[in-house]
Amino acid sequence: MTLRIDRRIALLIVAACLFWARSGEAWAEPVAPSQVQGEKTVALLKKLIAFDTSNAPGDTRALAEFLKTQFAPLGAEVDIVVAPNGKAAHFIARLRGDGSKKPVLLAAHADVVPVERGKWTEEPFAGVEKDGFVYGRGAMDFKGGLAVFARAVMRLAEDKTPLARDVILLAEADEEQGQFHTGWLAKNHWDKIDAEFALNEGGYVLQQRDGTVRQINVTTAEKISATFALKATGRSGHSSRPFPSDEMANNRLISALASLAAHDPMVKLVPASEAYFKALLPISSEQAAVDIRQLLAAKDQSELETAGKKLVADDPGDGLLVHALLRDTMAITMIDAGIKPNVIPGDAKAVVNTRLLPGTTTDQMIAEIKRVIDDPNIDVNIVTSMSPQEARDYYAMRTKIPASPLNTALYEALERNAKRLWNDAVVVPTMFEAGTDATAWRERNVPVYGIYPYPLDDDILSRMHGNDERISVQALHQGTEWIYNTVRDVAKK
Repeated sequence: MTLRIDRRIALLIVAACLFWARSGEAWAEPVAPSQVQGEKTVALLKKLIAFDTSNAPGDTRALAEFLKTQFAPLGAEVDIVVAPNGKAAHFIARLRGDGSKKPVLLAAHADVVPVERGKWTEEPFAGVEKDGFVYGRGAMDFKGGLAVFARAVMRLAEDKTPLARDVILLAEADEEQGQFHTGWLAKNHWDKIDAEFALNEGGYVLQQRDGTVRQINVTTAEKISATFALKATGRSGHSSRPFPSDEMANNRLISALASLAAHDPMVKLVPASEAYFKALLPISSEQAAVDIRQLLAAKDQSELETAGKKLVADDPGDGLLVHALLRDTMAITMIDAGIKPNVIPGDAKAVVNTRLLPGTTTDQMIAEIKRVIDDPNIDVNIVTSMSPQEARDYYAMRTKIPASPLNTALYEALERNAKRLWNDAVVVPTMFEAGTDATAWRERNVPVYGIYPYPLDDDILSRMHGNDERISVQALHQGTEWIYNTVRDVAKK
């Protein structure tokens, strides 16, 4: 009888344990390895955000030293290359493989743009986690990417994965502004960052309102950023006796900028954007597919303009991206004029930032700006520390760089692992409408594939370089798995 009672008690205990294990209690829920790795990425990102690496001044030394404490104990070879200005620090960590294949590089910039603190609801350099998001400058652009890339490399080291090739992580400086960017690093320390192919920032994993991902843009080419200064001169004097309008620098500059603001450069269909629109056809709506086919079939500039404008108008969600892929763009970003309220200034200046499609030269853009403003007395010059001829050569070479090929092991691994994670998604090669520091490798014939390695919706994208920048925790979890699996597939023996 005693034995029967003991058995019944035992059965009751087992049943109770099973009940509590299945009841959703946190202590009883098994934690998936992917979730654990994702949380490590979230924790790392919060620490990276806490370093104020705003550029200017772009001081990344403390962040680089922190990364050293994370990578050195894992057996990685660590270098910190500090530029001559004493602030721009490039962090390089290398996991050694057996050398049977060339290295793979993961590059991410550690500097960020400044903030307007008064317009943030959270401290921009605290790495606040709230309501399923991590807030902070760089959360999306691009410390989030740096955290994802870094954790992929760290996990390979933690797991002691046998490698056929070196895996290099680069946390680069001066991407957002400054002269000691990857171009400087490649010129002076190419042996530290040479690779067979590389990952960098770039294309978007586009998340729909229902949370699904159907389109993943991987950038294989990018526009080139070129900045131009406009300077108008005129008569100086007392503001109580204004001169004729065309004799005052401010008025002339205002008139020139108004003309530029109303101007839209012509539609151009370059190979990289043409490939993008062709790849979109299988997943486009019926109307978008009609618009794309009209664009691809255009026989002259008039048909290109009509088709391009219609494609943008019919796609309000991605209209800005489509617009940027179809033409050179220009934006008035800075205006400087006047010294005192009651003084008519003798000169006025403005800065116009452009993004040039492959094939567009800086001389062509200067000519277009001059044609639009139609004022021969306003000087237009490219903003650069190089001589005019050096600048022409510099930009001419960069606008001729071909797109990265799609038949490499890295691109194929990106595509394969993306489809495993987001089953219904289509991976689309495209051109980045902005610019990155990837040119340092592209100009040396190293294929570069650009990604923001996590799902992004319209709200997240709208905050880039803006206020309350953030990235979702779930997106970081997914990106962590995607990049780790991709790099492991490419690098393991």
